[in-house]
Amino acid sequence: MQELLIKRRAAAIAVPTNDKSVRDRLRRLGEPITLFGEQEMERRARLAQLMARLDIGGQLDKLLQAYEDDAAPKDEVDEEELQYPFFTEGPKELREARIEIAKFSIKRAAVRIQRAKRRRDDPDEDVEAETKWALKQAKGLALDCSNFGDDRPLTGCSFSRDGKILATCSLSGVTKLWEMPQVTNKIAVLKDHKERATDVVFSPVDDCLATASADRTAKLWKTDGTLLQTFEGHLERLARVAFHPSGKYLGTTSFDKTWRLWDINTGAELLLQEGHSRSVYGIAFQQDGALAASSGLDSLARVWDLRTGRSILVFQGHIKPVRAKF
Repeated sequence: MQELLIKRRAAAIAVPTNDKSVRDRLRRLGEPITLFGEQEMERRARLAQLMARLDIGGQLDKLLQAYEDDAAPKDEVDEEELQYPFFTEGPKELREARIEIAKFSIKRAAVRIQRAKRRRDDPDEDVEAETKWALKQAKGLALDCSNFGDDRPLTGCSFSRDGKILATCSLSGVTKLWEMPQVTNKIAVLKDHKERATDVVFSPVDDCLATASADRTAKLWKTDGTLLQTFEGHLERLARVAFHPSGKYLGTTSFDKTWRLWDINTGAELLLQEGHSRSVYGIAFQQDGALAASSGLDSLARVWDLRTGRSILVFQGHIKPVRAKF
């Protein structure tokens, strides 16, 4: 009968569920904190039986003292009891940037959809005929001009939004701006990188350009050669750089297995995006501005939602590194 009462009382009494708390309670009650071969559930059941016996036996003082010790504030919080978030909280600037990107992309998407609907409903629209015309024009392309860009091999080039300037970068670390269409007159020479330059790209909205380098930095320039910003933070050399369609943000890829998003006005790092198991090489932003695509030496290409930070699509199938610049 006594054993039945103990079992009923043990089932009703409150017992800690955390194994460390169970061990602490056993220690306070003067009992071994563990027995040979004892598992966590067995240890908890033993504590429940012990507490039930003390309660039935009228030894409440000892039991209450154990409760008071548990309830007393602790100067040190045990590391096992800390609750860590399953995500890394981003800065306030990232939240503001995501809101701004969402607003920007909604407007651009609406315009794109309206344009697509007009083309779909236009009886004179003939996509196949347009494609044939473009291919026919391409057959007539011929070399218009040529020039030596640098003493070392060139690693990237980009046209300004009005097509009047061509930028080239090379293994010498120097970026040169050439006047179009003859590519003979140099407008400016950009020298500030300490290692080879790996990419150059013009802004889609104003007269500035960005360069990436093996010195682990990206730089923002005016077309007259003035240095505006230096973006530092990557742990390995940079591969590619790309402007967001809004012109307010810059994306960089690196051999440190991350790509990052920067605010071009403040130079602040807004986002450090992981996800590739090897070096990240290429990056591009969707025309609406809502999505970004990255490619890496892990043979994968990923699509990211800039508004949430999630990877929404993974392209698998390549067996060798993907070095697409998009």
